[in-house]
Amino acid sequence: MFILQAKSNYNKKLLCAGFTLVETLVSLVLLSMAIIPALILSTRAVNIAYDVRDTLTASGLAQEGIEVVRAMRDTNWFNDLEFDNGLTDGSYRVEWDSVSLLPLSGNPVLNLNNGLYTYSGGNGTIFSRALTITKINGGELRIVSQVNWADKGVTKNVQAEEHLFNWK
Repeated sequence: MFILQAKSNYNKKLLCAGFTLVETLVSLVLLSMAIIPALILSTRAVNIAYDVRDTLTASGLAQEGIEVVRAMRDTNWFNDLEFDNGLTDGSYRVEWDSVSLLPLSGNPVLNLNNGLYTYSGGNGTIFSRALTITKINGGELRIVSQVNWADKGVTKNVQAEEHLFNWK
């Protein structure tokens, strides 16, 4: 009799072992509630990283535009020309190696060619750059470099401004 009773308890334990379907579904729902916010957070972090990357690139391109104009001014000094020779009022575009201002002509996007942003060769990017030169007086130029790009249907821009003086 004792053996039969032990065997009967053993069968009950086997029947009660494991999860029921309801318990399994409840655990899946709880697990999903814990994982979904983590996935949303990681997706947002990636989107923010892309936005920071684009803003940083645009900031560098805006600064580069000003540096190109500064190099033109310095070249004028080295060649014993007026500091603003070739730097007349208006809107222009430049490349990293420009020795003169290029007409804006529709402000095409910059291409990425072997790590350099240029208007020829390479693959098209989302960035376009425009420079505006304003002569404040006989010894001062105001340079505004604006870089525009589109991100998910929203136009974004970064703008840098510099005043170049005839201090020579």
